[in-house]
Amino acid sequence: MPSEGRLSLPRMGSFKRALLGYRRSEVHAALLERDALIAGLDGEMRTLSEMVIGGEREIRVLTERLREMDERHARALETLDSVTQRLDELHAQARGQATRIRMKALSEAVEMSRRVQERSARLEADPATVLASPNGNGHPQIAPAELFDGLVRVDIGPLGDFSQLVGFEDAAGQIDATSEISVERFSEGRATLAVKLDKPVDLVGELEARSPLGFSVRRNGADAIVLDVEHAEAPQRRAA
Repeated sequence: MPSEGRLSLPRMGSFKRALLGYRRSEVHAALLERDALIAGLDGEMRTLSEMVIGGEREIRVLTERLREMDERHARALETLDSVTQRLDELHAQARGQATRIRMKALSEAVEMSRRVQERSARLEADPATVLASPNGNGHPQIAPAELFDGLVRVDIGPLGDFSQLVGFEDAAGQIDATSEISVERFSEGRATLAVKLDKPVDLVGELEARSPLGFSVRRNGADAIVLDVEHAEAPQRRAA
């Protein structure tokens, strides 16, 4: 039979015949060549087999790494979802807290306004009650035109606009004894200012000297003053 590929054994008819058959040396050489060819093919097959096994091993390693990466990615997504959910909860809590703070501040402001209005109403209805009560520092009542100390509320009006209120507030703030001043109410042309004095002072006299508005004293109590603006005198005071 003819050989295939690299098989190149001589044809049987090419062997020279001897007395009892073919020459032994030629047959032996052909067999050796065949064995060498088979050994070479076996080596190539082992090499190819090792390459296939190595490729399969590398594929398994890459597959395992890909699986680990997928697992880490899944865990990262779960962590991100958890963090996002927690942030949403914190934002909701912060919004709720801010709403509660605003509602509390609004409630306190409404309560403060109510108290100021009630006190103003009592002052207008019965000034003798205010004159008989102690001031914010617990000092006894003081007669009109005497010194004021501690917290004093000054009610003034009518005011033409907000700029007149600012001018009067600035005048009260320029008094040396004034440590704090704030506007508690400004409605329908009248304003109530809380003036805190850190030492006794003739508050009415100081306001008359510094205020750009002319006014008269309607009521003068221990810790409350009601002033009525005299608009006819205001231009003269501003000109002065």
